[in-house]
Amino acid sequence: MTTTHAPEPAIRVQGIEKSFKELQVLRGVDFDVARGSIFALLGSNGAGKTTLVRILSTLLKADAGTATVHGFDVAAKAGDVRESISLTGQFAAVDEVLTGRENLVLVAKLRHLKNPGAIADELLARFSLTDAGGRRSATYSGGMRRRLDIAMSLIGNPPVIFLDEPTTGLDPQARIEVWQTVKQLAQGGTTVLLTTQYLDEAEQLADRIAILHKGTIIQNGTLAELKQLLPAATVEYVEKQPTLEEVFLTLVGETGETGETGAAADAQPARKEF
Repeated sequence: MTTTHAPEPAIRVQGIEKSFKELQVLRGVDFDVARGSIFALLGSNGAGKTTLVRILSTLLKADAGTATVHGFDVAAKAGDVRESISLTGQFAAVDEVLTGRENLVLVAKLRHLKNPGAIADELLARFSLTDAGGRRSATYSGGMRRRLDIAMSLIGNPPVIFLDEPTTGLDPQARIEVWQTVKQLAQGGTTVLLTTQYLDEAEQLADRIAILHKGTIIQNGTLAELKQLLPAATVEYVEKQPTLEEVFLTLVGETGETGETGAAADAQPARKEF
């Protein structure tokens, strides 16, 4: 009789604690992230999300507990962890003096990869930035700059990527662009740990969601599992009103391009539904 073992998680966190002087930020955090999945760490400002990401990416040492990334202990095998990950912070880290292509070529050269130009061209195509590749990144929109930032993070094909609040400060269209990019990463087999304070972002992207509150994980599960924590709502006959985001995207179009008369004529009236 043969026994099958579950594959080792891409990220395993057990009992992680971290304090800054008298301030205890992490109070014993535990969770696993399956390979090739999107795991959302949801929490308000100050919950400890960025601190945890810094520990997992070897930029900060935990006071207690253990963590492994891609099978490597973050404390004992920091070098191996760094070779296995990429970290994208809250603000795009692109050089605005360089063109989009030059940014990508620079990172490929820094990683000592062969054919940096070909790598840059492939990523520009993958992230729909080929036409903008010869322009200085200072001229890019927020969504384009963030997509370029994520593309730079993927040079070298890291199996694990950390996205720390990747849509902070972006407009609705740019957020959708980034969401599509993140989904493509997971479809390609990349493990994504996403930190966010936006509830809809976690709902749109994550295979599993962990809620970090006051330094501990208070719930961890799929979206369906989390929804079961609350009783079913009473069904009433209501007129569904469009959200402000739906109005905005209808008026300007998801790409921000509209005709002279706008897209308001295409807008659908509110529907009545049960």
